[in-house]
Amino acid sequence: MNILVLNSGSSSLKYKFFDMSTEKALLSGHVDGIGLDRCLVKLDIDGRKEERKILVKDHVDAIILAIKSLKDKKVISSFADITAIGHRVVHGGERYSQPTLIDENVIKAIKQLFELAPLHNPPNLAGILACRKILPSVPQVAVFDTAFHQTMPEEAYLYGLPYELYEKLKIRKYGFHGTSHKYLSEQAIKLLGKKESKIITCHLGNGSSITAIKDGKSINTTMGFTPMDGLIMGTRVGSIDPLIPIFLMKHKQYSLAEVENVFNKKSGLVGISGLTHDVRGLWKASVKGNARAKLALSLFCHRVAFFIGGYIALLGGLDALVFSAGIGENAWHVRKHICKYLEHLGIEMDYDVNRRNNSIIVSTPTSKAKIFIIPTNEELQIAKEAQELIKTAKPMVREEKESNTNKRLKELNKKN
Repeated sequence: MNILVLNSGSSSLKYKFFDMSTEKALLSGHVDGIGLDRCLVKLDIDGRKEERKILVKDHVDAIILAIKSLKDKKVISSFADITAIGHRVVHGGERYSQPTLIDENVIKAIKQLFELAPLHNPPNLAGILACRKILPSVPQVAVFDTAFHQTMPEEAYLYGLPYELYEKLKIRKYGFHGTSHKYLSEQAIKLLGKKESKIITCHLGNGSSITAIKDGKSINTTMGFTPMDGLIMGTRVGSIDPLIPIFLMKHKQYSLAEVENVFNKKSGLVGISGLTHDVRGLWKASVKGNARAKLALSLFCHRVAFFIGGYIALLGGLDALVFSAGIGENAWHVRKHICKYLEHLGIEMDYDVNRRNNSIIVSTPTSKAKIFIIPTNEELQIAKEAQELIKTAKPMVREEKESNTNKRLKELNKKN
């Protein structure tokens, strides 16, 4: 079975094509700058990287380009070689707790959630609709970022607001990065060798979240109604006093748009440091004595440790702490700073092994919990979930007509 996995952003398309017999990505691609003059197409085939500039007007053209790259690089011989398409969809609300075959009802539901994920769900749907147009007979599967967190109990996902705001407007904690947290927890369970487990997964990147996972199920997570809640992030504010935006608008004449812009794009690491959201740059600056760069990193680690401690209490102990994503996988100094807070709980890091950054296990033999560094693989998780769903779904008649798609490919070639 071959699965094409798509992650559609507002002006980008990331994709991977998996041979599920080996779970290997045969080709990875990134169309960056859809609708812009600076659009670049990047390909990775077995470690061989290619890059070129190209004009791509919309998501339909981007997906045609992706499919064309599969043929051009002889990864597939015909469109019929694509068994299914798995889509990352950020928000599934309360309705979706499992991967779902996409039909008109699913499309309608994704549209209804535009208001809750205005930066993510519209481009996610654009990718789905483009695939429907290009490859109408290939089954499509939606894997929702929020799905994994639907196992949270009421006391974890409800806010201290009037209950009717939840009943009528569905204002609650949804959590995000669910596909990543699920993948990481499954890998940690394999390493631990037991299903009954207490795991905390830390997906730390430009967007960051932490999840408490008991016996493979999410019981709490840091992101909330939106992906802005929880940890301070690259540019996002994280959890704050809810009266702060009211104060800014009421007494300092900030507009609603200005407040949203500050909280979403000018806060977090870049806001504290005044330099950058990139931890690599902050580390270099802090080593050279930049106090605000050092402060930004300290704030981040302090907040991560705060949530880890709280989640250990909710789990009733800890078997494994997992670090992943750009910061979690690569910033040894951040992991060290966080784990220093946990030493009194008996969670001990081998700081020499941690600094070498080449080991999965970075805890000491005497640590009360394992500390793992596990590279996340959301695309593979989406492919696996799509595969399982397709296996159990009713057989579909596949008579892929390539003429219309070939016509669009020729049009795209002429433009470039």
